[in-house]
Amino acid sequence: MHRTIFTTPGVNTLLRAFSRGFLKLRGWKLDGALPPGQPKCVLIAAPHTSNWDLPYTLMVAFSLRLNIYWMGKQQIFRWPFGPVMRWLGGIAVNREQSNNLVAASAAALVAADGPVQLIVPPEGTRSKTRYWKTGFYWIAHTAQVPIVMAYMDYERKLSGLGPVFRPTGDVEADMREIKAYYAQFKGKNWRQFDHG
Repeated sequence: MHRTIFTTPGVNTLLRAFSRGFLKLRGWKLDGALPPGQPKCVLIAAPHTSNWDLPYTLMVAFSLRLNIYWMGKQQIFRWPFGPVMRWLGGIAVNREQSNNLVAASAAALVAADGPVQLIVPPEGTRSKTRYWKTGFYWIAHTAQVPIVMAYMDYERKLSGLGPVFRPTGDVEADMREIKAYYAQFKGKNWRQFDHG
């Protein structure tokens, strides 16, 4: 995996201090930690309903000492923003050619040298959507890494890492259980988020 803001010495220390201070000032509380002895995992990023999710997610990641990577549509990686987005942990995704995305993401997780947490929003978009995409599930299942249920609740100003979920391969049953957990949280534009 490429070098990011989270693995740049000096910068990460300064930004961790800034992030903790900013979140505290804004009244946010953080909770949870990565599972011990499990340096690689897939983090569900939900609910994902606003552009504000990215800066808040980055600050939460700094505060919790995560080494995150996230996937975004390739348009936001165009010049002049591409290098910055990659430095922030971004991985460009071509939505029109995403048929091998699961396999490529799983292979990158397995091959990564050191701790990696791949963040994947299950909705795949900030717009109102009824169905969750299952890419995050199959990436974790293929790479044989756990899913950590990360959350951001704007109403309660609460964010962090929830329970660890290990995919069984029964995607319908597993998705019901995962969605049931997320029913308690509200995103910034929570009416766009459907738990059904």
